[in-house]
Amino acid sequence: MTNVTVIGLGPMGHALADLLLKAGQTVTVWNRSADKASALVERGATMASSPAAAIAASPITIVCVLDYAGAEAILASEGASSAMKDRLIVNLGTGSPSDARHLESLVHQHGGRYLDGAIQAAPSQMGQDDTPLFVSGRRPHFDEAQSVLRVFAGNVEFLGEEIDAAAYMDLATLSYVYGAYAGFIHGANIAGATGIDVATYGRLVNSISPSFGAFFQHEGNVIASGDFRVTESPLRISIPAVRRILQASQQLGIDTQVPALVDGWLQRADDAGLANEELAALIKVVRQRQSISAAA
Repeated sequence: MTNVTVIGLGPMGHALADLLLKAGQTVTVWNRSADKASALVERGATMASSPAAAIAASPITIVCVLDYAGAEAILASEGASSAMKDRLIVNLGTGSPSDARHLESLVHQHGGRYLDGAIQAAPSQMGQDDTPLFVSGRRPHFDEAQSVLRVFAGNVEFLGEEIDAAAYMDLATLSYVYGAYAGFIHGANIAGATGIDVATYGRLVNSISPSFGAFFQHEGNVIASGDFRVTESPLRISIPAVRRILQASQQLGIDTQVPALVDGWLQRADDAGLANEELAALIKVVRQRQSISAAA
């Protein structure tokens, strides 16, 4: 028996197995392409002959493959279903909330325990104090796996016993990432169209990011509280600010979809009489559309 099994040795899975070995854990590994395990085996990992053998080798199995379909195929391979009995399966792949619910059901059907997780970092960023890792599932299962998970990430966030919570939080935080990146690309477009050095623009974005991260955290607290009295930034000052971005973009002849979207939200907020509330009151406009869609 070994302490932990890692199934899937792509860049992320390899990094996880490497961290476990460095932490002094005994590790079993399995990958469809066995050659990817050679460096880990040279350092003491045990290469299993099949997914079933890999799962049977340790009380905890970390599955880190491209998607849930790949994870399900591995767990459905010959002998794997019986090997899962009394084992804890922790899936750290990428998928939807419904994928998480389905995989939990599959593991439970075969007498196993299941946790679902979402990694919010690149392989080179794993194992650091601030590396974020979202996890959801039954609390006793999280307690069982916690020491292993903290080898991977110093910032492990247990999101509760609803198995799809980690997947939903992954979608929420990635919405921020891609939304911010859309704004970044639009800014780079403005810079490029006006002769501003785009590398300097990128450096300045980096320098202001921590303060805006703190501001977004504050706005999250405002939304959670439901008290939208002005505390940091009244919504009214963002209305002309975004309109200026939209107008300048139009004049430059560049794509306007990003500022037009935010301008539309702000105009609806203004029409709804929210101008003198905290900027976070913009959530009311989004929620109002949800309510209208649900009613329809």
